[in-house]
This record gives sequence, structure tokens and C-alpha cells, in this order.
Amino acid sequence: MTKLTPIQLEVLWNRLLSVANEQQTTLIRTAFSTIVRESLDLACGVFDTRGHMIGQSMTGTPGHINPMATGAIHLLKAYPPETLSPGDVLVTNDPWLTAGQVNDFTVMSPVFRGEKIVGYFANCCHAPDIGGRILSAEAREVFEEGLQVPIMKLFDKGEPNKVLFDMIRANVRTPDETVGDLYAQTASNAVGARSLLQMMDEFGLETIDPLADEIIARSEKALRDAISKIPNGRYEHEVWSDGFEEPLLLKVAVIVRDDEIDIDFDGSSKQSERGINVVLNYTKGYASFAVKAAISPEVPHNEGAFRPVNITAPEGSILNCKRPAAVASRHLVGHFLPGVILGALSQVIPDRVLAGGADPGWMSIWRATWPETEKGANFTLFQLGGTGARPTKDGLNTTGFPSGVGGVPAEIVETQAPLVQLQRALRPDSGGAGKFRGGLGQNTDFAHLGSERWSISGMIDRTLFEADGLMGGLPGALGEFKLNDETAPPKTVMWMEPDATISLNPPGGGGYGSPMERDPEMVLNDVVDGYVTVEAAAEKYGVVVKYTGAADALVRMPSDYELDAAGTDRLRS
Repeated sequence: MTKLTPIQLEVLWNRLLSVANEQQTTLIRTAFSTIVRESLDLACGVFDTRGHMIGQSMTGTPGHINPMATGAIHLLKAYPPETLSPGDVLVTNDPWLTAGQVNDFTVMSPVFRGEKIVGYFANCCHAPDIGGRILSAEAREVFEEGLQVPIMKLFDKGEPNKVLFDMIRANVRTPDETVGDLYAQTASNAVGARSLLQMMDEFGLETIDPLADEIIARSEKALRDAISKIPNGRYEHEVWSDGFEEPLLLKVAVIVRDDEIDIDFDGSSKQSERGINVVLNYTKGYASFAVKAAISPEVPHNEGAFRPVNITAPEGSILNCKRPAAVASRHLVGHFLPGVILGALSQVIPDRVLAGGADPGWMSIWRATWPETEKGANFTLFQLGGTGARPTKDGLNTTGFPSGVGGVPAEIVETQAPLVQLQRALRPDSGGAGKFRGGLGQNTDFAHLGSERWSISGMIDRTLFEADGLMGGLPGALGEFKLNDETAPPKTVMWMEPDATISLNPPGGGGYGSPMERDPEMVLNDVVDGYVTVEAAAEKYGVVVKYTGAADALVRMPSDYELDAAGTDRLRS
């Protein structure tokens, strides 16, 4: 392996990716929680002997993948190779070392070939509960947010750390699901290790480090080459988040210097007294993801892709908080970072970035009691708004960007908690108008079974500040959070009467280009599909669509609509 041919490299690289995908599949199929099984709030990766991530599995969130990759060095510093034995498994949920909140467990396992470590597998998952307050932004210190686990062994030579497992069970509301997921995380690493050893035997590899070096070096070079094609300069942008007690400013300067990029968040708001603070490792995770996604999305996500990107934020700011700041809801701020970076890059590469999107994924935590068994339920639901429109395509409806998590089907909601989903529908007119329309948000209503009080912690944002359009596109619609049709307080735990109704309506993405440049036939199709109303077609797009069917029709066919070309010409002129 002193010199790999391109064909050998391609074969080995794809085989390594298949190993990581097998690791991920094992995790999903053995997990206990819907957070991992349904929403895929996870990350899986394979590392060389120095703790450098070589590759990741086919899915996962940047908030898990990148902090796990850059945080692995902390686990290996605490447990150098000479201190590890076959069957050992390391774990931590320290927010400042990995993924930024105590709900996220990083689990790392060495791969032994004989008595020698030849690599590592790691994964990071959002636990269904970690004790403390129900996940919200109400805490003022991280100590209120749940059990903190420093770097330690989850398994020692194959034997479970009984004391640690007992402590976790005693501190969480969902002991079976939380501990079950930790076993699933351990099993997925073991499957990855087994497949890696099979690969090494098949190809006669004594070590994967030379392969890792080649992959990482090529990734670094590819990203540097892509950066060097962007004109040198300083590009700035800012966005606002709802915050908790007051709005937050997120400000960035993107400085292109030949084949490197500096991302500086100086000027952003100071850290909050509530649980929406972001640790620097999480900030780096989403910032580096944004650069790769915009500039060279085909570059593999690994150590090499991190090296050309330098990320800084003032200590004590909302994006580099100091201990013991509360951080449980850090995603409500961290998910804005790709958008603010893409906004800066739109000044120089507008044909390669999105308009503003819904950004933070909506997460709600529900507590209720099953009426038949009087057993309590603790359920986490993910929901998604629309992405921003693209330079050549509409935005995606109810799709997670930048997080990548998936929504939870109504059938799962109603079997995992005593809830009833009354409505789930796309929000007409929520996508920002443009030559290319922003993705739509959704309207969802929930009720409750039983006669006891129930609660929700609505972890949401973009109810005050719309997603910006780009190049003349209009902003997306704001999100809405309502209790019995009245605006409800987000980011807090809210207790409700048994007959209450909750509405969670995530926002839409911004449009790209002038709405008056959108093809009238595309607007007609949007009206037929229910994405745009007849009124909005005329008001925002200057397109006259006539409905010719029965006024009381419950089902309206495409043939019931027609485009008024003459009326459109008059309106647009």
C-alpha cells in the first residue's frame, strides 16, 4: 500500500463506505427510540488509528457528524491506545467535547486485529431523555439539563459498566429507550469493526492508515482547489433568531484567502442566560458543513474537508459559550449557521447557494398518560419547514436543512404516545414567491387522549423573523405555535388541560429570483397542487388563474383551473 492506483483507491473507498453504511443500518434497526429509528438523528463514522475520521455513513446530521469527528481526539486523549483492550467501548455526552448538548451520547470503539488497534468506529445519537428538566430552553445552567457523563468506559473488555447504566436508568424518564439506544450504538460499532476486519483480510491489508492518508489528502486538495476558484475577499451577512427573552443577532464574515476560508462570527450576540447557547465544537460542525455544501458538495466528509476551513467565535458569545452555560436547545441557534454563511457567499457565488430556509428543525417533547394503563409517555417529535429555493429549482417542502432529520409518521406518533394527530397538511402560500418558489412548511394539529393534564415543550424558532429570499425572491412565511388557536410561548414546558388542542405550523423557505419571472404555467401548477392560492398567484406572481368548477366542490380537479393569459399580461405589465 505504498502507492495506490486510482482503481484500487476507488474500490477500497467504496468498500469502506459500505462498511460505514452497515454500521448505520445496524444502529437504526436495533435502536429503541423513534429519534434514531424514524428521525435518523444520528451520525456514524470510521476513523484511523490517529482518531481522524476517514468517512461517514450515508446519512446523519452535520450537528452530530462533524462534532463527533472533531471530538474523537478528546476520547483518545483520555484513553490512549495502550490503555484499551478488545471489548472496550468509550462514551461521553460532555457538550463542550462533542455535539453540544447532554442529550447527545458519543460512543467510540477500538478495532483490534490481534493485539493491535487498526482503527475506530464511533457514532453519536440523541437520547430520548437524559433527566433534568424536560428538554427546553428554560435552564440557566447546564447542571439543570440532565446527567453529564464524562469520558469513561461504557463497556470494559466486553462487560457493561453496571454502575454507569444504573445511574443512567435512575436519572431518566425513559430508561429502557435510553439504555437500549446505548446498546444499539455499541452493537453498530461492533458490526462496523467486524466488516472492517473482513475487508482488511480480503484485500490483504495490515493497516488502513495509508488508505486513510490518501483519502484525507485527496479530500483536502479537492476542497482547496474548489476554494481557490472563489475570488479572494471578505463577505459579510447577518440573520436574526427569535432567541428566548430577546432576539439574537448572528453575524458572520467569510474571508477567502487563496485556498483557505476563514469564518469569523465576531459581532454575534453574547451568550444567553437560557439554554440556547452553542459550544464552539457545534459551531464548527455546522459552519464547515456549509462551506463544503456550497463550494464542493462532492468532497467526502472527513478530516481533510475540515483542514482548509478556519472557524472562530468570540469566547462568551452565543456561538462559543463558556461553562456552565445552558445548552440543551443549542440547535435552535446552531441550525441558522449554514444559512448565514450561504447568505454571505451569495455575494460572490449566487448561482450555488440557497435562499433562506426554515433553518432550525422543530422538536417538541410531549408528556401524557395513557388512559387505559395510567402509564406515562415521554415522546419526542421532529417536524420540518421548507428549504429555500435554489438557483434553478424550487425549494423542498417540509424537508430538513441543514439538520437532515426526518419527520415522524402520524401512525408512530399515535402508537408511542396518547396523542391524536388531527391534521397534517402543507401550508399554502408559505413558500416565498420567486422565479423559483421556496419550500412549503406544514400545518399540524394535535389533541390528547385521556382526562389528565398533559404537557409540551415546543423547541421552535422563526416565529418572529422570516426566511429571506434571494436575488429578488420574497421571504417565506413565519412559523406558528398555538394553544387553542392562541399564540403559545415556545421553548418552555407548557401544561395543558385534557381537551386542549396544539397547532405546530413550521415556516416556509424564501424564494429565489423575481416572482414576476416565474413561468405562469408553473404558477398554475402550484395552484392546482394547492401550494399557492388563487389570490396569492395574482398578488405575488402577477398570474391570473381562474377556478371554473363548482364553488362547493370538496374535490377540485386540475381541469377546474385555467390560466388567463391576457389577464396575466395586463397584471404583470
